Amino acid sequence: MFLRASSASLRLSSWLGRRDRPKTDPRRLIPAIVGVIGGCVLFYLFALPQLIKFRFRSGLSWYDLGLYGFGPSQGYFSFDEESPVVEISPSGAQCDPRYTFLAPRGDSVAHPGPMILDAHGGLVWMKYNWGTTQDFRVQQYKGQDYVTFWQGDEEDGHGRGSWYMVGPILRFSRPRRRLIIDILWQLDSTYTTKFIVSPVGALDGDLHEFHITVNDTALVTIYEPIPADLTSVGGPELGWLYEGVFQEIDISTGQLLFEWRSSQFFSPNSSYEPLDDRGYERTRGYDYFHMNSVDKNDQGHYLVSGRHTHSVTCIDGSTGELLWTLGGKDNEFSDASNGAATQFEWQHDARWHGPNQITLFNNAANGDYDLNKTSYGALIELDIPARRATLRTSYNHPQELMATSQGNLQVLDTGNVLVGWGHSAAYTEFSHKGDVLCDVHFGASAYYSFGRIVSYRVYKGSWLGTPNTLPDAAIAGDSVFVSWNGATEVASWQLEAWDGIGLENMTFAMTDRVDRTGFETEIPLPPDITSYFRVCAVNADGDILGTTDILKRSSQSSRRNFLTIHWGVLLIAIFASGCLVGGLYCAVHRHSRRRRSDANGPYQLIAHKDDDENDTEHARLPI
Repeated sequence: MFLRASSASLRLSSWLGRRDRPKTDPRRLIPAIVGVIGGCVLFYLFALPQLIKFRFRSGLSWYDLGLYGFGPSQGYFSFDEESPVVEISPSGAQCDPRYTFLAPRGDSVAHPGPMILDAHGGLVWMKYNWGTTQDFRVQQYKGQDYVTFWQGDEEDGHGRGSWYMVGPILRFSRPRRRLIIDILWQLDSTYTTKFIVSPVGALDGDLHEFHITVNDTALVTIYEPIPADLTSVGGPELGWLYEGVFQEIDISTGQLLFEWRSSQFFSPNSSYEPLDDRGYERTRGYDYFHMNSVDKNDQGHYLVSGRHTHSVTCIDGSTGELLWTLGGKDNEFSDASNGAATQFEWQHDARWHGPNQITLFNNAANGDYDLNKTSYGALIELDIPARRATLRTSYNHPQELMATSQGNLQVLDTGNVLVGWGHSAAYTEFSHKGDVLCDVHFGASAYYSFGRIVSYRVYKGSWLGTPNTLPDAAIAGDSVFVSWNGATEVASWQLEAWDGIGLENMTFAMTDRVDRTGFETEIPLPPDITSYFRVCAVNADGDILGTTDILKRSSQSSRRNFLTIHWGVLLIAIFASGCLVGGLYCAVHRHSRRRRSDANGPYQLIAHKDDDENDTEHARLPI
């Protein structure tokens, strides 16, 4: 009876305790509500803009999903730099067999700089550059092919640098100082400097354009800060404007042939670019026009693209007067294509194609990431006397890419069209009707909006590369790896062994010949090569083009094993595995303790020793 009474009193005390417990004060929820609201605001302001940049969609390959990295690349035994690994689609792609010229850069590019790829995406030539490299292509001057590109620092949306081309054997151990004039270094097929061209006047050269005309002159762009009244766009009366300037220069003499300035014909309020906090300082001028391409036709008229005015303008080659303007606030053309021919936005690379047709790359977006906007190449026909524009063909990427900057369109002599997607690491070849023939990605497309790999422009062209350097070779294990940066005529590699007679005038005999298998070729060393040997580059006619330095086979295998190459990755893997095992052990141990605690209940009655003895005595008494 005593035990039953004690149990009943405990239940009664517990019930009374629950009734007497005070209710939760609603005011205590206010901090939690404020925290949730703040988290939602932070998510909307910072996380959501990043999430909408992802371009996941059905049908993406493992490459485009990033399984191999944002910008997959491959290294070489005989060459220090890394080149991109591309993905080509669709199956049976009909890629133009000529070389591709591009200059990848970005956070996911191992070695940024100009490079030449073959039709399969394999490396032909590259150079690791400091600073920024843009507009790499092959151009003709006086009937000879040259490769040209711009290199320097990108500052406030334009360039302050030089036009460079430097041989593959030259390396810079430290960044060079910024030049105050724009210099073009052109190289012939041996990758040696031939010409230097600079703008006329004390002006900085810009990165957007260097175009060699059929008259062997150069068109260059310049950004010059000038004082300006910016009250029409909500700025200061004594403000600063970035004026778009282009010059035509005689390459052989350096003489200025023509100069045009945007501020003489376009006012600041013709721009779509917001002023924000610009225009108050000389170093942060209002970039209202943003000239990004200049072309010249057979009639001597110039075609200028103003990205921030959404306009393409024809300029008289004699007077500099505006002949007409297509697009933007000053558009003079009616549109026979329901706006598709005149309502382009943030465009790049406007080019003449005959007297009545132009092409351009319509970016459509400028960092706003409106998912309804997609970029495309455009072929536009103009009825100039009637001021009527018609979109003849648009060239659209199958994944509906949105390139927020850069990009170009090149009409090939076959009639096909190559589109470089600028801010998106891809280039696509189309038929003249707009059908996709060959789509090449040099970065994972699901992350294109982040701009981790970009190339200002991409071009196709023929090229004969005969470098004046020696082929490179490296021994790894029982093989020799050989390459020749920039050589385009190598068909096979010939292995030659020393005959063992005399070290002063060493003679070599051929022991093997293997076909070239890409930029770098592996040649197994036969057992009869025990000491000195060399490798010769051979063309399709069997002529020797170049020979490596003399190499010596080691008596011990020099092939690097896994631990040598990947010791850093191995240490990281061991550390991560230890952390994982430790974390699992702690989680399991804590879970077991919690289960034991739950089995005993949240409260436990601890009997006193004297009480236990009294209860035992009461239990022995007869009732």
